[in-house]
Formats: sequence, C-alpha cells, structure tokens
Amino acid sequence: MQHVWRRTTPLTRTVTAVVVVALVGAAVWWFGIRDASAASAAPVTRTVAASLTTMQKSVSASGTLTPSVQQDVSFEVSGTVTGVPVAVGQAVTVGQTLATVDTLQLTADLLQAKATLASAQAKLADASGTAQIAAAQAQVDVAQSGVDTAQAAMDGATLTAPVAGLLTAVNLEVGDAVGSSSAPSGSGGETTAQFTIVGTEAWQVDVTVSDADVALIEVGDQAEVTLDGATDPVFGTISEIGLLSTSDTGVAAYPVAVAVTGDQEGLHDGVAAEVELVYERRTDVLTVPSLAVTTTTDGTTTVQQVGADGETVDVPVTVGETSGNVTEITEGLSEGDEVVLATFTPGTGGTGRQGTQDGGTFPEGGPPEGFDPTQMQGGRTNG
Repeated sequence: MQHVWRRTTPLTRTVTAVVVVALVGAAVWWFGIRDASAASAAPVTRTVAASLTTMQKSVSASGTLTPSVQQDVSFEVSGTVTGVPVAVGQAVTVGQTLATVDTLQLTADLLQAKATLASAQAKLADASGTAQIAAAQAQVDVAQSGVDTAQAAMDGATLTAPVAGLLTAVNLEVGDAVGSSSAPSGSGGETTAQFTIVGTEAWQVDVTVSDADVALIEVGDQAEVTLDGATDPVFGTISEIGLLSTSDTGVAAYPVAVAVTGDQEGLHDGVAAEVELVYERRTDVLTVPSLAVTTTTDGTTTVQQVGADGETVDVPVTVGETSGNVTEITEGLSEGDEVVLATFTPGTGGTGRQGTQDGGTFPEGGPPEGFDPTQMQGGRTNG
C-alpha cells in the first residue's frame, strides 16, 4: 500500500487528502450536528397549573401619611407664665404638666366667688315667702356658677397634656403673658398654639376619591398603603368618608381618611403614599394566566391541554373576571389541571399559542432565557 502511495504524483495525493477530509466533515455534520439541530428544533410546550388565588376590586388614590393625633394646646386663663418644664422634641404622657401661670389673681377671684356664694346662701336661709325664697335661690345658683368658673380657672393655671405624643411646638417662655387677648399670633392674625402634640402610635392617610368611586367604598373597608420608597404595603381601614366635596376643579371629589392598622414601625410624617381602597375581595378563585386563554371569532373561550398522545387539544371553558395577568375560570377546569401556556419551536420565531387577554407572544426565537411560566400567575392574595 505504501509502495502504491509513493508511485502516485503529488497532485493525486493532494486531491485524495481533500476528498477524505470532505467525507469526514460530511459524516460529522450528518450524524452529529444535523441530528442535534433537528432535536433542538423540536417544538417545546410550556404548561402551568390552574390554581386558586384571591381576586379583588379596588379604588386607587394617593395622599400623605400624617399622625392621627395632632392636637394644639393653649391656656384658657389669663396670667403670667411661671414655668415651662418641657421642650420641643420631648415625649409627653397624658396629664403631664406643660406649663403653669401665676395664681395670685385666680386665687383672689376664687375667694371672692366663694364669699358671694356664702352671702347668697345666708339670704336664702333668712328668706320667707315663696317669692323671697325663689329670688334668694336664684342668687345662690348664680353665685355657685361663679365659684365653679373660678375653680376651673384655678385648675387651668396648670396646663397639662390631653394626649400622649411628641411635642413639635413650644411657643411659651417663663414671663410671657397669656390670655385670650395676649396669645401669640401667626401671620395673618391667626392664633398660634402654645403647644402642639403629635402622636407617634397612630397614623392615617388622607386621600380624595371621585364622585363615581366614592359610592363603591364604605367605612370599614380594607386598604393597602404603599409608602414612597417602600416595596411592601402596610394595611389599614377606611375610618371616615366626607359628605361634602372638597374639590375646586369642578369635578366632585370627597375626602377619605384611612387609618393605618398594620406594622407602624419606621413611619414618618409627610411621606407620600399610594392607597388601594378594596371594596370587593374574593378568595379561592380558580385562575389561569390570561396568556393561556383564547377567544375564537364565534365567542367560544378555550384553553389547550396536552392529551395522552402528546397532542394539544382545545378545551372549552367559561371565564369570569380578569385581574392583572390572570383570568378567572368558572367552568371547564379544576385546581391543578395543566393548561398550555405556550408552544414554540426554537429558532423559528413566534409561538403556536397566543393569548387574547393581557397576553402576547414570545419574541423571535422563543421565550427569553430563564423564562418561568409560573411567573405568569398574577393576582394578589392579602390578609
């Protein structure tokens, strides 16, 4: 064999080598790459199970988080401030002393009122006859009212916190004169509160709701509150719905207060909030991804399932409501039934199944890398 090979010309040997290499390459392509390509081009079917979820209807609104307790406190008596034992930023409890005024004049007023009462009572004791007794009793009643007023003023000489919270404003100093005619005033002549107490344990969001939507909600409905910068919502309930429109745009809108009832750690005054006012919630609703549902031209709604022979078959279903990426199935399927989400052939572009509601098709070349059909099962389930 080697003797024969030596006797061939160089050109013959070169042509022979090229032919051998070509034959080997063709064999590799035929038995290896071709078969692999054919296998990779086989249709791939994605399925997802029908499952139970919670579907809800809600009204969207936006507002600002504020403390539920925000109370202004001021003296109701006149006098000179003798003590302010608190400061801005301090937490106070119910009944804690905020300030005091001098009681010299208040004490004199109380003593005078008591003396007037004693005199009126003495006259009543000496009165005779129906008319005299009635007149004396009237004097006693007036004098008693004077004592009650003077005593209340004496008690008001010590200003206490009516609620617990954080002092955000202290507009008094020792030596200031207080009273209805001497209270500090802000711009525009309005009276400025001497103390402002803000609660830190109860919060609310005030929103406005249109005339069309306000009829859908009622006090006690649940709300989901998503604060600016947060990913998870906190929960609340509608605590108040205003009866008078507050809109100045010509379109009626009503104030709605939402009391936050969920986790209140880390909440801050003035944070913007998006609110969902939930007026209907249904649990254990059977749904499939809307992408798996097809409506034909004659109005028949179907899903596809894989039969025992591996072929897909159309299954008629009755659909209910659609929420997000899922559609309610009222008849035709049971929980756990697998439905075809998409059938595609790699490299050919497009799919063999197109959704008609909130659905679509995969981009050219099939679904994206890492595609998980279970992610198509949308909807929300909340407590």
